[in-house]
Amino acid sequence: MTGFFEELQRRKVYRVAAAYIIAAGFIIQIGSAVFPAWELPNWTLRLVVVLLLAGFPVALILAWAYDVTPQGIQATPAAPGAHRRRNIIALIAIGLAISAVAGFFLFPRASGRSVEKSIAVLPFQSLSDEKENAYFADGMQDDILTNLSKIGDLKVISRVSVMSYRGDGARNAREIGKALGVGTLLEGSVRRAGNRVRVNVQLINANNDEHIWAEDYDRDLTDVFAIQTDLAQKIASALQAKLSPNEKARLDQRPTQNTDAYLLFVQAHDYATQGEFLFRDTSLKAEQLFEQAIKLDPNFAGAFAGLSLVESRIYHSFDPTPGRREKARRNADEALRLQPDLPEGHLALGFSYYYGDRDYERALAEFEIAKRGLPNESEAYFAIGAIQRRQGKWAESNANLEKAATLDPKNTDVLINLCFSYMVQRDFETASKVLDRVIAASPQSFQTNILKAFMAAQWKGDLSAAEKVFSSIQPETDSDGLMTMGRAWLLMVQRKLPEALQVVQKFRGETLFNTTTAPCPKALLEGEIYRLQGDEAKARTAFEHARVVSEQLLREAPDDPARHGQHGLILAALGQKQEAIAEGKRAVELVPESQDAFDGPLGTAALAQIYAWTGEFDETFRLLDHLLTVPTHGLTVPMLKLDPAWDPLRKDPRFQALVEKYAAKR
Repeated sequence: MTGFFEELQRRKVYRVAAAYIIAAGFIIQIGSAVFPAWELPNWTLRLVVVLLLAGFPVALILAWAYDVTPQGIQATPAAPGAHRRRNIIALIAIGLAISAVAGFFLFPRASGRSVEKSIAVLPFQSLSDEKENAYFADGMQDDILTNLSKIGDLKVISRVSVMSYRGDGARNAREIGKALGVGTLLEGSVRRAGNRVRVNVQLINANNDEHIWAEDYDRDLTDVFAIQTDLAQKIASALQAKLSPNEKARLDQRPTQNTDAYLLFVQAHDYATQGEFLFRDTSLKAEQLFEQAIKLDPNFAGAFAGLSLVESRIYHSFDPTPGRREKARRNADEALRLQPDLPEGHLALGFSYYYGDRDYERALAEFEIAKRGLPNESEAYFAIGAIQRRQGKWAESNANLEKAATLDPKNTDVLINLCFSYMVQRDFETASKVLDRVIAASPQSFQTNILKAFMAAQWKGDLSAAEKVFSSIQPETDSDGLMTMGRAWLLMVQRKLPEALQVVQKFRGETLFNTTTAPCPKALLEGEIYRLQGDEAKARTAFEHARVVSEQLLREAPDDPARHGQHGLILAALGQKQEAIAEGKRAVELVPESQDAFDGPLGTAALAQIYAWTGEFDETFRLLDHLLTVPTHGLTVPMLKLDPAWDPLRKDPRFQALVEKYAAKR
């Protein structure tokens, strides 16, 4: 064997092997850096590695057989007494062994260069001295996220979920990647000083916490949108995401030339995406800021779209007045007049058709246009899913709402909506699992605790969770009355009527914010409690006052079915039977179940309660029997047994028969 190694040295095989290894390593390094930039598929790098490994034994054989001399390439003469066949076999075996060992280490590395086409753009850190420049950093992050979300070949996590990581605390890339379901993260910092801005960003592999690349920009403030566009293109290139010509064109569009208008827009967008119980206040604040941005730049299409979205949400949630509806439509139209291909404009127009007109087909058409321009926008999937459940397409609705939750996994509003959908379908086991996701996304969410309590009551008739939640609330923190409504409901269900009356009377307002679009007159709750206590005189006085308040609410929003249903209950309590039933039927006519499988049953339930309060039990049982077979808000066998609203029915044998009929199906 000693002669074999001497022969290797004589034939200069060592030199060729060393040169080949150095050259191959250089080629692999260059390929791993250049191939992604050229948008070549991952298999091309692996092919190069295979060819280089296969070529190594060939290079050794050629080095053994031939030599480079001044006269050219010539066959190397054999040494006297050499075992030619044995030496060649040994050489091939060594070459294959070295290639196999090298492949064992190189293939994982070559495959590891492939990064998932999914990203979360985390909140940027503001390094500026001025506090107001924090919004500038938010704007940079938000616009980069928006630009990336326009690329269909990428999965981009929506804004609400990533904003939960705002702050200067340490970040664990692996944990964040796992929580958001992405393979890469973008982190950055922004420093603004006068008209100069410095931006530093790092693209991080969330699977191994390694930096893929980093970039620094030091530009004039006027170049800020160019920075955002450049970053989006470089990130897409690094993740090997393909950009269509339309996507490239959209990346180059600037939202506004006015920096001050842009900063107001960023602040407005921040308020508009905040939820929970401050939704009313944050929405009104967002409205003001969008309007200020529009005053500074009347051609700012994105600001008109943002304002329209806010107006639609306000109309849908707590102020269903014609003025709100018209304002939402007017601003959406203006956004699209200024920029006809603006996806956010089509999203806003879709919500205007959806919330304002209940025109589902036109709304869906607009949402599909928006989805094509913003393929990673969870709100488009959410809106489509919300409409589908109103159309009674529950399976399709669940799928789109789940898709929205995937794109925005820490958005509690999306998850809570998904949870509500399953609760309405009486699929409480799945709803409970979704609620666990809400708790994981926002462990301190007060809204989540309340929802958990109401679910326990509807599902199992368990009031202990609700009692625990409401006992921790301080009355002075309940400015709009929603908590008072919840506490009063719990105490009435528990038949703790004096305590319920005390809670209601401590509230200083005339109406209480409700989970529907109908603010509840305080006097209505007082009247219900007095009637349950048997004090008919005080009950009538309270109901008369509630009627006056309810009539004013109807004048403000004459087409709101929830207000007609509520007014019918007040009239029923006052003994005005025919007028009460007419109001209940009006609620059903405004939003019939045939047109809205989600909210329609609410009107039917209100009419059923009116029939119960006016002694029309045949009609009551007919409607209840129907409602227990279709998805319905809050109507379950445990709630039928607990809710005082159904007390007039309890002595009728049909009530127990109804409970027994559906008890096994709950």
